[in-house]
Amino acid sequence: MNFSEVFKQSNQLCKVSPDGKYLATCVQYRLVVRDINSLQIVHLYTCLDQVMHMEWSSDSLFILCAMYKRGLVQVWSLEQPDWHCKIDEGSIGLVSSRWSPDGRHILNTTEFNLRVTVWSLCTKAVSYIKYPKACQKGVDFSADGRYMALAERRECKDYISVFVCDDWHLLRHFESETQDLAGLEWSPNSCVLAVWDSCLEYKILLYSLDGRLLSLYSAYEWSLGIKSVAWSPSSQFLAVGSYDEKVRILNHITWKKITEFEHPATIINTKAVVFKEVEKRPVVGSEDLSIHQLTVDNSLFSTQSKYEITQLPAQVPVIKPDPDRANPKIGISTLAFSADNRFLATKNDNMPQSLWVWDMQRLSLLAVLEQTAPVRCFVWDPRRPRLALCTGNTKVYLWSPAGCVSVNVPVEGSFQVQSLFWHCSGSSLVLLSKEHVCLCYVDAEEEK
Repeated sequence: MNFSEVFKQSNQLCKVSPDGKYLATCVQYRLVVRDINSLQIVHLYTCLDQVMHMEWSSDSLFILCAMYKRGLVQVWSLEQPDWHCKIDEGSIGLVSSRWSPDGRHILNTTEFNLRVTVWSLCTKAVSYIKYPKACQKGVDFSADGRYMALAERRECKDYISVFVCDDWHLLRHFESETQDLAGLEWSPNSCVLAVWDSCLEYKILLYSLDGRLLSLYSAYEWSLGIKSVAWSPSSQFLAVGSYDEKVRILNHITWKKITEFEHPATIINTKAVVFKEVEKRPVVGSEDLSIHQLTVDNSLFSTQSKYEITQLPAQVPVIKPDPDRANPKIGISTLAFSADNRFLATKNDNMPQSLWVWDMQRLSLLAVLEQTAPVRCFVWDPRRPRLALCTGNTKVYLWSPAGCVSVNVPVEGSFQVQSLFWHCSGSSLVLLSKEHVCLCYVDAEEEK
């Protein structure tokens, strides 16, 4: 593994272009675009205020920068650096801004979710969509870019509108059988829309494109319900994580549960491998020290770590949540399928130091990674079954079916990895600390 030099960023605003050629970072009010291979600056743009949100268009030709405090959006062009666009929402305010799939329309949600404004970059036309619901995930585009589903709230009821993205006409409008809709998400094949209720009621609904209710699934009543939802890339499975520390897998034919994955405090499954991170501080003799090393070489004192396989049965560290506080730290908060559908990674919030990997062919637990600190972020390689994770320290961790590895980020100063994501080719990882970004180049054969 090799590492690039470190660059500045702010607000964790760092994105690779969809075509994989450029890396865009925001530093306060500046937008910096670099060539992904040489990391040389290609374009430098100056915004009117500190950028709160940044997003590439789907064709990698434009970059949107939103300044929510000012109610402003600025759009920059890579092909014509002199061209720019400014959208001012005025006194109605701005809480979110995003591209449409065609990369030529911008959707702005105003303060208090009064409306969604659709701005066209080509014709300068403006369309308004009323009553958008303020919820966890109220807007989603189908993977083919043809349809947009929008959650609405009017007259104390939940509705769903499906729009055609070409000309923004309304295709379907129907009432949702939810008490308080929390989110919606299209299946990757764009055929089914999953809609789930707030955490107060366990209810997930599956709708067809024309608004027919295909199925309703509820695992239990009178207890905190759904916390996370994820489709498998093939659309064959829908994983539903809940506050009872279980993941239920629904199949795409009958929409019934085919299995459930429990996260027990004691692992007795003999086919699972428990990897435990063990830290080791290096012993440094006085003859090894020099003034240069003391001031510059941080790696001299950094804690090394490796994984050891734990004998079963193994105990998983559990934190007891406070029952008197809202949003208790319990249940499955994050789910992620590998690109080849073979594996599912899960995180249970009251076991924050552990990451669970499930085999979707055998429908059983494959591995548990027990870290020394709570897992902050984990992402699958988009090309091969390989998982990267970070825990807010100076290391990046990789898991594959072949095993686990822990790698120190060898940069000057302390680089605490807060989040990470893969380049679309799977050849490198973008690591983000609080104020810096660094690229980690992973060899294709690394997991072997």
